[in-house]
Amino acid sequence: MKSIVIIGDGMSDRPQARLQGKTPLMAARKPAIDRIAREGRMGLARTIGETGPADSAVANLAVLGYDAPRVSQGRAVLEAASMGVEIRPGDVALRCNLITLAGEESDAIIRSHSAGHISNEEAAELIRAIDAALGGGRGPRPARFHPGVSYRHLLVLEGGWASPRVECAPPHDHLDGRAATLMPRPLAELGAAEGDAAAGVGARATRAGQAEGAAEAEAAILTAARLNELYERARPILAAHPVNARRRVAGREVANSLWFWSPGRRPSMPTLAERFGVRGAVISAVDLVMGLGVYAGLDLIRVPGATGLHDTNYEGKAEAALRALEDHDFVYVHVEATDEASHARDLDLKIRCIEYLDDRLVRHILAGLESRGIETSVAILPDHPTPVETGRHARDPVPVAIRRPGVAPDGTTAFDEEQAARGALGLLEGEAFIRAALGR
Repeated sequence: MKSIVIIGDGMSDRPQARLQGKTPLMAARKPAIDRIAREGRMGLARTIGETGPADSAVANLAVLGYDAPRVSQGRAVLEAASMGVEIRPGDVALRCNLITLAGEESDAIIRSHSAGHISNEEAAELIRAIDAALGGGRGPRPARFHPGVSYRHLLVLEGGWASPRVECAPPHDHLDGRAATLMPRPLAELGAAEGDAAAGVGARATRAGQAEGAAEAEAAILTAARLNELYERARPILAAHPVNARRRVAGREVANSLWFWSPGRRPSMPTLAERFGVRGAVISAVDLVMGLGVYAGLDLIRVPGATGLHDTNYEGKAEAALRALEDHDFVYVHVEATDEASHARDLDLKIRCIEYLDDRLVRHILAGLESRGIETSVAILPDHPTPVETGRHARDPVPVAIRRPGVAPDGTTAFDEEQAARGALGLLEGEAFIRAALGR
């Protein structure tokens, strides 16, 4: 039997006063998604732990049944894999957002984590200018900038001098936050604690541990300093660039700052084929998810017009998923729009994106499966919640529905957070969800 997993990124939420205590999933009209719940079984899945980063890299790894705290190296290295950027041993990759800061230099706040969802063409021109001036792999602490999609870009610190042990703030989690208080810094636990890890196993091991800890702490200090230097030097270059001059005239948000976050090194993880014996494919507009697919051994399917926003090509993704099922056992379809609406704290847009997902993607997939006679397990869930009220990722378990031929439904009738808590699947952790979705 084939399997398809549909991710509505950040789709789950919390009760909203404007909706008379309903969540966006409860308020949205979504008959196709509700059909999966009605004809299948529901439950909750824990995709983000009580500690550690509450980010999409961790969440999507967890959906696929990976031990995210062990294998996760952040989103930047995953995005690099999707972009075809080689991360060599010793390199450290970071996400590099183009953002909008507002206010005086010393008190500037993060106005937009996406520079008003800057276009690919404008962003690429800015990143190329930054790399020419500040990157290019030159100097004793070489850096290189790689253009991505819209506001999402990549910085690679090359040559083995850098450390990922740097505390960075995701800009979408700190809208209206004061930039000066959120700048990169070495992780607080570095230093003596690194050396103490070897205590109790002999003087030689203790000395080795202390030396390693000191070296790691020094590398983290250098890395944070380099990131702050690049931030400061980029500001006047971006301010004077013709792209931003045109955006000011047009009344758009200007991309007047870089923002670095999610540092990591190249991960090592088994593929889904090695774990479950399935040949899989991934469909997404987001480099993070496509890069995760690279490391998970999934074929990448790129759909023209897939944007990662509410205007994405839902129908194209649905048709691509149906075609992929002809010669794949498993297809992972990711739609980012609901998460972006949540980060924008736009409740109406979030509801509309849920309805688009239902009518323009899920309905087409269900109809296509029936017309083609493909016996397929269909699962739907968010990777994590993104409550509109905060605009940040949350740690609540997410609702899950799995419709599998031959498995009796559990009596749930609609896909939402409350009904999921009563579903027969219970609370799914570890590999439980992906095994249920694959029938393993």
